[in-house]
Amino acid sequence: MSKDLYNILGVDRNATQDEIKKSYRNLSKKYHPDVNKEPDAETKFKEISGAYEILSDNEKKSNYDRFGTSDKQSNPFSHGFDFGDVFSQFSDIFGSRGNPFQRRQNRGGDLRIKVSLTIEEIIKGSERNIKYKRLDKCTPCDGKGGSDMTSCHNCNGSGRQVITQNTMFGQIRQEVECAQCSGFGSIILNKCTVCNGQGTNIKDENVKVDIPAGVSNGMQLNLEGYGNSVKNGINGDLHVLIDEIRSPNFKREGRDIIIDKEISIIESILGINTKVKAPLEELEIEIPEGTEHGTVLTVRGKGIPDINQGLGDLIIKIKIKIPKNISESDKALLEELSKSENFK
Repeated sequence: MSKDLYNILGVDRNATQDEIKKSYRNLSKKYHPDVNKEPDAETKFKEISGAYEILSDNEKKSNYDRFGTSDKQSNPFSHGFDFGDVFSQFSDIFGSRGNPFQRRQNRGGDLRIKVSLTIEEIIKGSERNIKYKRLDKCTPCDGKGGSDMTSCHNCNGSGRQVITQNTMFGQIRQEVECAQCSGFGSIILNKCTVCNGQGTNIKDENVKVDIPAGVSNGMQLNLEGYGNSVKNGINGDLHVLIDEIRSPNFKREGRDIIIDKEISIIESILGINTKVKAPLEELEIEIPEGTEHGTVLTVRGKGIPDINQGLGDLIIKIKIKIPKNISESDKALLEELSKSENFK
């Protein structure tokens, strides 16, 4: 049967948190293995730390008071199948890769922000100041969540614990993150009053992002370390998602820019030097005589830059405008022209 946690700390069941903390500090100093050299000092120290870990947390204390002692203090390594042993045996065959259940470094969550760009900004490149909120390291506790740390008794400071499952093949054991310390390996005795032990606070962030020329819709730029912070770990990343604003005047196809140029029938027959408006400039082009409807003209190097493939082109699609309302005199001229061999 598990020992009563109140008896371990030598306090009454109605003891206040201050009384529980005071008793824990006195007992932990008395039985700390670095101070007390008695054979059972380390065992008593772990019992004291485990009892304080539960009774100092109001939610855990409430559950303990309602349901009584549990079997969590029994040794989970005494029976069953250990996956860690299996991997250590296979390491002789496949090479030493270490235990796959080893404690990993905590990493904060990634954040994603959408940035909308015009085609002009995409061609030139752009610089944006992005404002957003993220979890940042708590300054008062330096991101530790508090002070006076003690080793977690449940995992002996490893941050991992083994759970046992009964199956038709017998007991199978699996190593998981410690439920008591959330994988940190230690318990905070004095939680930071600013972050309530979380080690992070919400912060208004403002970061300058240089967006290179030639990005495309749906492309993602990654800013390492600008995501959320996490207690005793490293920051996540900020992902900047490119949203290309559709232009009413230009169409994009890969690196090329497509525009329509409308000309008259006379201009298509005789040819014309005219101007077209590209995204960043106005260009003068020559439309040769005899140009048909749907003809495509290409201006090299006036498209969208590409990091690896250079500049795209400006593609001009010719559209011939057909007049709808013409005068009687114009009709007479056209009828006269229709008699010519060139118009048959």
